[in-house]
Amino acid sequence: MLKALIVEDEYLAREELTYLIERHSNIQVIATFEDGLEAFKYLQTHKVDIAFLDINVPSIDGMLLARNIHQFSEKPHIVFTTAYKEFAVDAFELEAFDYILKPLNENRIIGLLAKLEATHQCQVTSPEKIRAKTINLVKDNRIFVTAVDDIYYAVANEKVTNVFTKEGAFIVPFTMSELINRLPENSFFRTHRSYCVNIEKIQEIIPWLNCTYQLKVHDIGSEIPVSRSNIKAFRELMKL
Repeated sequence: MLKALIVEDEYLAREELTYLIERHSNIQVIATFEDGLEAFKYLQTHKVDIAFLDINVPSIDGMLLARNIHQFSEKPHIVFTTAYKEFAVDAFELEAFDYILKPLNENRIIGLLAKLEATHQCQVTSPEKIRAKTINLVKDNRIFVTAVDDIYYAVANEKVTNVFTKEGAFIVPFTMSELINRLPENSFFRTHRSYCVNIEKIQEIIPWLNCTYQLKVHDIGSEIPVSRSNIKAFRELMKL
């Protein structure tokens, strides 16, 4: 059974979240705190699988508490439950599992709990694969948990990377190399220092200058270059 901790200084909000968790999942709430520092002390000697954190709590705010938790060798999933939408990008950089705005929506919580339990089950049965199945993408200060299969291609943009799906453009706070390390090797190919593409999304391979290629992907009009240094590996991969 998954174990959870709640850090929330409003009594009614704390009770509501506890009730929803216990009603709609098999997750056990083993501790609740009004104060971030007390929660941090508790975590020094107790292991939890999930930490539900409000941001505006006394002593240590939820964001600082999350930064400390993020340093743990065995990190619990962090779920922010807050009225402050402007911290979503910061939460994303901490690899938060989700970011839920108050007032809490019961259906939203039900979906989150199901996702937490499904993720745990996948980690138990296949710990090496779970990280590659979904990735958190950011757009308009919102975090979208996205299946990696839905990614079409990505483009390096200094210290972040732009990721493109059928739904549009998003960002991840990783370099291209860091992103590649999080994606399944058999599905994504780095065509260029600044580009990678989902192989299954390639619609057309267009011969280009200097024996290179331009790639078109389904549903999106953009063209992705294949650099000369990657041509040989690309040809072998695509059996050209």
